[in-house]
Amino acid sequence: MDQVQLPKHVSRIQDDEAFSFSCHPGVDCFTDCCRQLELALTPFDILRLKQETGLHSNTFLDRYVIMEQEAGDAFPRFYLTMVDDGQASCVFVSKEGCTVYPGRPGACRTYPMGRAAIRQDDQSMQEFFVLLKEPHCHGFIEKEIQTAKKYSLEQGVKPYNESNDLVASLLQHEKIRRGMQLTAEETDFFVLALYNLDSFREQLEAGGLPNQEQYLQQREACIDDEQLLLFAVDWLSNLLFQK
Repeated sequence: MDQVQLPKHVSRIQDDEAFSFSCHPGVDCFTDCCRQLELALTPFDILRLKQETGLHSNTFLDRYVIMEQEAGDAFPRFYLTMVDDGQASCVFVSKEGCTVYPGRPGACRTYPMGRAAIRQDDQSMQEFFVLLKEPHCHGFIEKEIQTAKKYSLEQGVKPYNESNDLVASLLQHEKIRRGMQLTAEETDFFVLALYNLDSFREQLEAGGLPNQEQYLQQREACIDDEQLLLFAVDWLSNLLFQK
Protein backbone atom coordinates (compact mmCIF):
# COMPACT_ATOMS: atom_id res chain seq x y z
CA MET A 1 0.00 0.00 0.00
CA ASP A 2 2.83 2.41 0.80
CA GLN A 3 4.26 1.89 -2.68
CA VAL A 4 1.20 3.31 -4.46
CA GLN A 5 2.23 6.23 -6.67
CA LEU A 6 -0.18 9.09 -6.01
CA PRO A 7 -0.98 11.82 -8.57
CA LYS A 8 0.11 15.43 -8.18
CA HIS A 9 -1.74 17.35 -5.45
CA VAL A 10 -2.78 14.06 -3.80
CA SER A 11 -1.36 12.95 -0.46
CA ARG A 12 -2.21 10.05 1.78
CA ILE A 13 -3.63 10.89 5.21
CA GLN A 14 -4.37 8.88 8.33
CA ASP A 15 -8.01 8.53 9.35
CA ASP A 16 -7.42 10.72 12.43
CA GLU A 17 -5.09 13.24 10.77
CA ALA A 18 -6.35 16.83 11.04
CA PHE A 19 -6.76 19.21 8.11
CA SER A 20 -8.60 22.51 7.59
CA PHE A 21 -11.49 22.49 5.13
CA SER A 22 -15.03 23.70 4.62
CA CYS A 23 -17.21 24.18 1.53
CA HIS A 24 -20.19 26.56 1.42
CA PRO A 25 -21.63 29.26 -0.88
CA GLY A 26 -19.46 31.87 0.79
CA VAL A 27 -16.25 30.28 -0.53
CA ASP A 28 -15.29 32.07 -3.76
CA CYS A 29 -14.62 28.80 -5.62
CA PHE A 30 -18.06 27.38 -4.79
CA THR A 31 -19.12 24.77 -7.44
CA ASP A 32 -15.75 24.97 -9.28
CA CYS A 33 -15.20 21.34 -8.29
CA CYS A 34 -18.42 20.49 -10.16
CA ARG A 35 -16.82 21.43 -13.48
CA GLN A 36 -14.00 20.04 -15.62
CA LEU A 37 -14.36 16.64 -13.99
CA GLU A 38 -14.82 13.01 -14.91
CA LEU A 39 -17.19 11.62 -12.31
CA ALA A 40 -17.29 7.84 -12.07
CA LEU A 41 -20.50 6.43 -10.62
CA THR A 42 -20.89 3.38 -8.40
CA PRO A 43 -24.06 1.28 -8.26
CA PHE A 44 -25.03 2.95 -4.98
CA ASP A 45 -24.48 6.40 -6.53
CA ILE A 46 -26.94 5.58 -9.29
CA LEU A 47 -29.40 4.07 -6.81
CA ARG A 48 -29.46 7.30 -4.80
CA LEU A 49 -29.51 9.58 -7.84
CA LYS A 50 -32.40 7.80 -9.52
CA GLN A 51 -34.31 8.01 -6.23
CA GLU A 52 -33.53 11.71 -5.86
CA THR A 53 -34.61 12.51 -9.43
CA GLY A 54 -37.66 10.25 -9.21
CA LEU A 55 -36.71 8.53 -12.45
CA HIS A 56 -36.89 4.86 -13.39
CA SER A 57 -33.33 3.54 -13.34
CA ASN A 58 -33.44 2.76 -17.06
CA THR A 59 -34.50 6.34 -17.84
CA PHE A 60 -31.79 7.72 -15.55
CA LEU A 61 -29.12 5.65 -17.30
CA ASP A 62 -30.29 6.73 -20.75
CA ARG A 63 -30.47 10.39 -19.79
CA TYR A 64 -27.50 10.95 -17.51
CA VAL A 65 -24.96 8.11 -17.68
CA ILE A 66 -22.17 7.16 -20.08
CA MET A 67 -20.95 3.56 -20.07
CA GLU A 68 -17.42 2.78 -21.26
CA GLN A 69 -15.44 -0.44 -21.50
CA GLU A 70 -11.96 -0.58 -22.95
CA ALA A 71 -10.46 -3.69 -24.48
CA GLY A 72 -9.21 -6.00 -21.75
CA ASP A 73 -11.41 -4.53 -19.02
CA ALA A 74 -13.41 -7.18 -17.18
CA PHE A 75 -16.24 -4.78 -16.36
CA PRO A 76 -17.70 -1.61 -17.90
CA ARG A 77 -17.37 1.70 -16.09
CA PHE A 78 -20.04 4.37 -15.66
CA TYR A 79 -19.69 8.15 -15.72
CA LEU A 80 -22.09 11.03 -15.14
CA THR A 81 -22.92 13.06 -18.24
CA MET A 82 -21.44 16.56 -18.32
CA VAL A 83 -22.99 19.63 -19.93
CA ASP A 84 -21.39 20.92 -23.13
CA ASP A 85 -21.04 24.48 -21.80
CA GLY A 86 -17.31 24.95 -22.33
CA GLN A 87 -16.67 24.02 -18.71
CA ALA A 88 -17.78 20.38 -18.76
CA SER A 89 -20.12 21.16 -15.88
CA CYS A 90 -22.02 18.51 -13.95
CA VAL A 91 -25.53 18.17 -15.32
CA PHE A 92 -26.91 18.72 -11.81
CA VAL A 93 -24.97 21.85 -10.80
CA SER A 94 -26.51 25.32 -10.64
CA LYS A 95 -25.29 28.71 -9.41
CA GLU A 96 -26.88 27.90 -6.06
CA GLY A 97 -25.10 24.55 -5.83
CA CYS A 98 -26.07 20.91 -6.33
CA THR A 99 -29.69 20.37 -7.36
CA VAL A 100 -29.62 16.74 -6.18
CA TYR A 101 -27.66 17.40 -3.00
CA PRO A 102 -29.41 14.82 -0.74
CA GLY A 103 -28.66 12.11 -3.32
CA ARG A 104 -25.26 13.35 -4.51
CA PRO A 105 -22.62 10.71 -5.35
CA GLY A 106 -20.13 9.47 -2.79
CA ALA A 107 -17.18 11.17 -4.52
CA CYS A 108 -18.98 14.53 -4.26
CA ARG A 109 -19.73 13.96 -0.59
CA THR A 110 -16.13 13.28 0.34
CA TYR A 111 -14.37 15.85 -1.88
CA PRO A 112 -11.56 16.88 -1.39
CA MET A 113 -10.97 13.59 0.36
CA GLY A 114 -10.86 10.19 -1.30
CA ARG A 115 -11.05 6.63 -0.04
CA ALA A 116 -9.65 3.45 -1.53
CA ALA A 117 -10.48 -0.07 -0.35
CA ILE A 118 -8.47 -3.13 -1.34
CA ARG A 119 -9.73 -6.66 -0.74
CA GLN A 120 -7.15 -8.76 1.11
CA ASP A 121 -6.45 -12.48 0.78
CA ASP A 122 -8.57 -13.13 3.89
CA GLN A 123 -11.45 -11.24 2.19
CA SER A 124 -11.21 -8.30 4.60
CA MET A 125 -11.11 -4.77 3.20
CA GLN A 126 -8.12 -2.55 3.84
CA GLU A 127 -8.92 1.13 3.40
CA PHE A 128 -6.84 4.26 3.15
CA PHE A 129 -7.62 7.94 2.66
CA VAL A 130 -6.12 10.62 0.47
CA LEU A 131 -6.47 14.39 0.33
CA LEU A 132 -6.73 16.18 -3.01
CA LYS A 133 -5.43 19.77 -2.81
CA GLU A 134 -6.26 21.26 -6.18
CA PRO A 135 -5.08 24.85 -6.76
CA HIS A 136 -8.59 26.12 -7.55
CA CYS A 137 -10.03 24.91 -4.22
CA HIS A 138 -10.05 27.60 -1.52
CA GLY A 139 -11.93 25.49 0.99
CA PHE A 140 -8.61 24.70 2.65
CA ILE A 141 -8.35 28.34 3.74
CA GLU A 142 -11.41 27.85 5.94
CA LYS A 143 -10.74 27.29 9.62
CA GLU A 144 -12.98 24.27 10.28
CA ILE A 145 -10.88 21.30 11.38
CA GLN A 146 -11.63 17.95 9.80
CA THR A 147 -10.35 14.39 9.97
CA ALA A 148 -11.15 11.58 7.55
CA LYS A 149 -13.38 9.96 10.17
CA LYS A 150 -15.18 13.19 11.11
CA TYR A 151 -15.69 14.34 7.52
CA SER A 152 -16.92 10.92 6.40
CA LEU A 153 -19.48 10.88 9.21
CA GLU A 154 -20.67 14.43 8.47
CA GLN A 155 -21.10 13.69 4.77
CA GLY A 156 -23.06 10.48 5.32
CA VAL A 157 -20.78 8.20 3.31
CA LYS A 158 -21.10 5.07 5.43
CA PRO A 159 -23.81 3.38 3.29
CA TYR A 160 -21.86 4.32 0.15
CA ASN A 161 -18.67 2.75 1.47
CA GLU A 162 -20.44 -0.37 2.67
CA SER A 163 -22.13 -0.89 -0.68
CA ASN A 164 -18.95 -0.17 -2.64
CA ASP A 165 -17.02 -2.68 -0.54
CA LEU A 166 -19.60 -5.35 -1.34
CA VAL A 167 -19.40 -4.57 -5.06
CA ALA A 168 -15.61 -4.85 -4.73
CA SER A 169 -16.14 -8.53 -3.92
CA LEU A 170 -17.10 -8.83 -7.60
CA LEU A 171 -14.67 -6.36 -9.14
CA GLN A 172 -11.71 -7.73 -7.18
CA HIS A 173 -12.73 -11.38 -7.19
CA GLU A 174 -9.87 -13.87 -7.39
CA LYS A 175 -11.06 -15.11 -10.80
CA ILE A 176 -11.10 -11.54 -12.12
CA ARG A 177 -7.59 -10.96 -10.79
CA ARG A 178 -6.50 -14.05 -12.68
CA GLY A 179 -7.81 -12.58 -15.93
CA MET A 180 -11.38 -13.88 -16.22
CA GLN A 181 -13.37 -12.07 -18.92
CA LEU A 182 -17.16 -11.87 -18.96
CA THR A 183 -19.23 -12.97 -21.90
CA ALA A 184 -21.52 -10.41 -23.55
CA GLU A 185 -24.50 -11.95 -21.76
CA GLU A 186 -22.71 -11.86 -18.38
CA THR A 187 -21.81 -8.20 -18.95
CA ASP A 188 -25.47 -7.46 -19.66
CA PHE A 189 -26.44 -9.17 -16.40
CA PHE A 190 -23.77 -7.14 -14.55
CA VAL A 191 -25.16 -3.85 -15.88
CA LEU A 192 -28.76 -4.85 -15.28
CA ALA A 193 -28.35 -6.11 -11.72
CA LEU A 194 -26.09 -3.39 -10.34
CA TYR A 195 -26.96 -0.27 -12.33
CA ASN A 196 -30.52 -0.75 -13.60
CA LEU A 197 -32.25 -1.86 -10.41
CA ASP A 198 -35.81 -1.09 -11.47
CA SER A 199 -35.50 -3.14 -14.65
CA PHE A 200 -33.73 -5.88 -12.68
CA ARG A 201 -36.63 -6.10 -10.25
CA GLU A 202 -39.14 -6.14 -13.11
CA GLN A 203 -37.34 -8.97 -14.88
CA LEU A 204 -37.02 -10.94 -11.66
CA GLU A 205 -40.75 -10.52 -11.09
CA ALA A 206 -41.44 -11.70 -14.63
CA GLY A 207 -39.35 -14.82 -14.02
CA GLY A 208 -37.04 -14.19 -16.96
CA LEU A 209 -33.65 -14.35 -15.20
CA PRO A 210 -31.40 -17.18 -13.95
CA ASN A 211 -31.49 -18.31 -10.30
CA GLN A 212 -35.15 -17.35 -9.92
CA GLU A 213 -35.51 -19.46 -6.78
CA GLN A 214 -32.87 -17.32 -5.05
CA TYR A 215 -35.02 -14.23 -5.65
CA LEU A 216 -38.27 -15.84 -4.55
CA GLN A 217 -36.69 -16.68 -1.19
CA GLN A 218 -35.81 -12.99 -0.62
CA ARG A 219 -38.56 -11.30 -2.61
CA GLU A 220 -40.18 -9.41 0.26
CA ALA A 221 -36.93 -7.75 1.34
CA CYS A 222 -36.09 -6.78 -2.24
CA ILE A 223 -38.94 -4.29 -2.36
CA ASP A 224 -36.37 -1.92 -0.83
CA ASP A 225 -33.79 -0.66 -3.36
CA GLU A 226 -30.83 -0.99 -1.01
CA GLN A 227 -31.80 -4.56 -0.13
CA LEU A 228 -32.23 -5.34 -3.81
CA LEU A 229 -28.71 -4.08 -4.49
CA LEU A 230 -27.37 -6.35 -1.75
CA PHE A 231 -29.26 -9.22 -3.34
CA ALA A 232 -27.87 -8.26 -6.78
CA VAL A 233 -24.27 -8.59 -5.58
CA ASP A 234 -24.93 -12.07 -4.21
CA TRP A 235 -26.95 -13.05 -7.29
CA LEU A 236 -24.14 -11.95 -9.59
CA SER A 237 -21.51 -13.69 -7.51
CA ASN A 238 -23.38 -16.97 -7.87
CA LEU A 239 -23.99 -16.39 -11.57
CA LEU A 240 -20.45 -15.38 -12.48
CA PHE A 241 -18.21 -17.33 -10.16
CA GLN A 242 -20.07 -20.44 -8.95
CA LYS A 243 -19.63 -22.44 -12.14
